[in-house]
Amino acid sequence: MTTPLRRQYLEIKRRFPQAIVFFRLGDFYETFDQDAELVSRELEIVLTSRPIGKGQRVPLAGIPHHALDGYLAKLIAKGHKVAICEQVSEPALSEAKGRTLMERQVVRVVTPGTIVEGDLLDQRANNYLAALALEDDRVGLAYVDVSTGEFAVAQIDAELLPAELDRLRPAELVLPEGQDPPEGLQTAVSHLETHRFQPEAAAELLLAHFGAASLDAFGCADLPLAVAAAGVVLAYLQDNQQAILPHITRLSTYSTSAFMTLDSQTRRNLELFASIRHAPGTASLLSTIDLTKTSMGARLLRRWLGQPLLDITHINQRQGRVQFFFQSGVRRGQVSALLAKMPDLERLLGRISAGVPSPREVVSLRRGLTLVPALRQAIAGDGGDVGEARELLARLHPCQETAALIEQAIEDEPATGFEEGGVIRAGFSPELDSLRSVARDARQYLADLERRERQQTGIKSLKVGYNKVFGYYIEVSKANLRLVPAHYQRRQTLVGGERFTTPELKEREFQILHARERQEELEATLFRQVCAQVAAEGKRILEAAAAIAEADVFCALAEVAARHGYVRPEVTQDDELVIRDGRHPVVERMLSQGAFVPNDTHLSNQDAQIIVLTGPNMAGKSTYIRQVALIVLLAQMGSFVPAASARIGIVDRIFTRVGALDDIAAGQSTFLVEMLETASILHNATPRSLLLLDEIGRGTSTYDGMAIARAVVEFIHHRPEVAAKTLFATHYHELIDLAALLPRVKNCNVAVSEEEERVVFLHRILPGGADKSYGVHVAQLAGLPRPVIQRAQEVLSELEERRDRLPRHGRPFDKLRAGPREAAVQLSLLHTNHALLEELASLDVDGLTPLQALTKLYELRERARGSTP
Repeated sequence: MTTPLRRQYLEIKRRFPQAIVFFRLGDFYETFDQDAELVSRELEIVLTSRPIGKGQRVPLAGIPHHALDGYLAKLIAKGHKVAICEQVSEPALSEAKGRTLMERQVVRVVTPGTIVEGDLLDQRANNYLAALALEDDRVGLAYVDVSTGEFAVAQIDAELLPAELDRLRPAELVLPEGQDPPEGLQTAVSHLETHRFQPEAAAELLLAHFGAASLDAFGCADLPLAVAAAGVVLAYLQDNQQAILPHITRLSTYSTSAFMTLDSQTRRNLELFASIRHAPGTASLLSTIDLTKTSMGARLLRRWLGQPLLDITHINQRQGRVQFFFQSGVRRGQVSALLAKMPDLERLLGRISAGVPSPREVVSLRRGLTLVPALRQAIAGDGGDVGEARELLARLHPCQETAALIEQAIEDEPATGFEEGGVIRAGFSPELDSLRSVARDARQYLADLERRERQQTGIKSLKVGYNKVFGYYIEVSKANLRLVPAHYQRRQTLVGGERFTTPELKEREFQILHARERQEELEATLFRQVCAQVAAEGKRILEAAAAIAEADVFCALAEVAARHGYVRPEVTQDDELVIRDGRHPVVERMLSQGAFVPNDTHLSNQDAQIIVLTGPNMAGKSTYIRQVALIVLLAQMGSFVPAASARIGIVDRIFTRVGALDDIAAGQSTFLVEMLETASILHNATPRSLLLLDEIGRGTSTYDGMAIARAVVEFIHHRPEVAAKTLFATHYHELIDLAALLPRVKNCNVAVSEEEERVVFLHRILPGGADKSYGVHVAQLAGLPRPVIQRAQEVLSELEERRDRLPRHGRPFDKLRAGPREAAVQLSLLHTNHALLEELASLDVDGLTPLQALTKLYELRERARGSTP
């Protein structure tokens, strides 16, 4: 037969089979059975056992209650769910056994996506719980950060889902039962019953939560899949973290069509959030521009960087607010100083709403709110025109009533727990003050009792003390036991003496302990009441927090611009991209001041759609094409840009095909990965897109690679539905002759200086194509052994000499410079099969006009294709 405690545990575990149950027993959280074995293994703590009945024992592993957060972090990081089961009542008499049994219940289930503990979260990044509702080629996507209250929903095409999930990086994803997560997604996955994904039930849940009559106000009434996903998020929170629901006060519906699309390759290749080569938190675009002072601002900046805007009005609005702070260094300094003191209001409010704040966290919230009036004054200045900041100030609510309530109720330096007392300020509750008076009188009584007993017994070392097991006692050493009065009652025997009590002490003990327990209980109750009142003002506090975050971002971007010479770009609806003296925002910061070489860029769908960029390795081609993309991205997120001037035609998507990376796990070679990424770009690019293509075709043979590279350029140039602005960096110098055939292709090269057989990279982008690769020189700079360099030079000389001895028609890939006729001969070879090479090589084009030569070449190409020219 099992014990009442065991039956209580089994009933709770039955309701939470998928979670590890942390079962509160006194000062410990205990786990049992398979949970104990798992916890012992994952946390590397001792596995023991506990009796549950006659001759029966079960596995047991426990942790101290005060160490919960540290152990919880380890389990959550490994993808586990933990149900926190607390003692929620005083001991009550069990009818069955006549023994005391506390009432216990699960107060929350902590999962990777429902964390509110500050120590478990990255303070400068969001922690999202997401849900998907899928139907054919459409997807409803909802996500929430329970720690901040952000709740958003969208209904998108299925093909856009990978990019959105890569942007959000959810900590946990909720799917219907039996549904597998999207391929390649590495996150914790939870499942709910399929019927909970029905739009009708989800709509009812949303309306009930927000107290609304219609979803029209939220913008999702006509988006059934979006509604289904949002309802699932709420249902999941109801099941696992119900206390946090009051913190979810708003729902925003967004469309991916309002933002620039950035797929995972582009985010990685542009190193937006993490550097590929450098230590985490360094050498990324985010780390370069993040001068925010608050966690709220840091999270907002990360979101904006991941979602550049497409609406010019909104872009200009953001730029105007950056300009507002940029114009006044004094204003920036004052605002930054105040923001540096600002706590994380969003997450503090989240913990208060969830019912798990410490007293010191509530005080921290109050201190943050008391900074708001000074922050408003610093932003507004001396009463002049606040211009672009007017709307920001309107949302920056002082919340003075809430701050005053906390100040009246909570001590400035409160105790960490209620058992210590000292949380509620004196004067806030007359009843609590009375109980504290009893406690103070008790301390005086005990001091007087100790003095009186010493005098009456003659025992100078007599002490009055207290412990939780025996209560209050009088302690006498062994040497003085003969002096103990007859009315003393023995309570405990020690090695060095005895502990006693008296009828008087027993009676006073009851009064003191009852007052102490009542004081602790009342203090906790008052604290919860204050927290509930604060949470009731959550909407206004969150609005103020959002305004503070925006002010932080605008101020930070203005500071970056002021420090590093950024300018406000002009963002337009035309199809031109004109940058004067553009710089790579990350690379220039890694060099000494003034060392970075700025460069111009001109791209236009009308006359300069594609730039073929040639030059040796290490000359700066990749840096240049990336800097153009980063300047565009910064401009459309609302920032100033590193350039002397910039005019940016709106870009709907940035594509990148750079670097070489095998996908060994998927069995994909470098070349296959390159082709897959290139295919995706060509299928999805539009005339509004910006393409960065670096070394297309280098993963295969020279001729194959050159053929593919040219075919890609032609495809982008000829197809009006693609026709994207393109930076095409290549080592295939033969491709520079495309500029003679394709009107919107322009050549540029990275300048190189040769000085006494040394190569100096000037990092300057110049018009025209390069005619040498300088590969051996680069190998020398890389430190290859001298014999290897010498032998490479010999082989190169032999190959060049052999090529020069061939008749012109026998060297089809030589870079002919005589004119369009020779260029046509060379480039047409890329469209023929091997059987036509001999005929093409012997083709007599002497005396023909370029147009006549080109016509003959196209006839050959069409024959190769098996069609009529």
